[in-house]
Amino acid sequence: MVEVHGHRGARGLRPENTLPGFAHALELGVDAIELDVGMSADGTVVLNHDQTLSPVNLTDTAPAWPGDPAFPYVGKRIRDLTAAQLRTLDAGSRRHEAFTQIPVPGAAIPTLAETCALLAPTAVTLAVELKTDPGWPVEAVERLTAAVAAVLTSAGLAGRSRILAFDWRVLTVALRDHPAFTRVALIERKTALPGTTWLAGLPPGDPVGAAAEIGATVLSPEREMTTPDLVARAHARDLRVAVWTVNAPEEAARLIGYGTDALVTDYPDRLQHLRAPTAFPDSPTSGHPA
Repeated sequence: MVEVHGHRGARGLRPENTLPGFAHALELGVDAIELDVGMSADGTVVLNHDQTLSPVNLTDTAPAWPGDPAFPYVGKRIRDLTAAQLRTLDAGSRRHEAFTQIPVPGAAIPTLAETCALLAPTAVTLAVELKTDPGWPVEAVERLTAAVAAVLTSAGLAGRSRILAFDWRVLTVALRDHPAFTRVALIERKTALPGTTWLAGLPPGDPVGAAAEIGATVLSPEREMTTPDLVARAHARDLRVAVWTVNAPEEAARLIGYGTDALVTDYPDRLQHLRAPTAFPDSPTSGHPA
């Protein structure tokens, strides 16, 4: 039995990274909600998967103020727009063609603080992915990591929040400056190629060893690179394993057979029968459960 994590809320069923999507994931029953964050031009931590606003999930409505030269906003970078400008976008009307989403017209891009206000009264874990990349200066990585940690701590959620990143510099910053948080090393085949710049300078040949060296407490590989050997080696290094993105129950069963600790899914309703009776602990110093 494993933890079930709602990917971007319940992306297959409701608009991703929105409060209505998170509310639906809670109704279905999840152990954790995975979400993505960036920072606006005026320093507000907001939710969105892409650094550049995409027409796949967002629609312009009206400028934040008359004559705003930055309008329309779709196609622009989050870090180049203010929270007020981002607030005008409709994040709930566009139905992702790959999913059976029910649109929620008018759903806004939420702030992380608003998300915390919704989730704090529940028992759900927050799996917060910081959307940086190796092209960012380290100062920008530090600024976003500090801002995310501050919001989560202010909401009283540091003890049940996890910091996730493909850009493993985030994890080094989190370990150094914000050690109360569980650190999750995201990895996929394209970030583990020879010469990669995603792993904070560590060699990609042994992702388990690299994740342990960087100070992660959880390794989160894409499902295509997850093998019984990978899971066993991770557990031997006291790393739990959270696999993404798993939508087919038969694939979930296979991964559970490997000993996987958590499954990230767009369809939490499909994996309810696999949920663990209790979630694994979030202490950064805890090892793999017996």
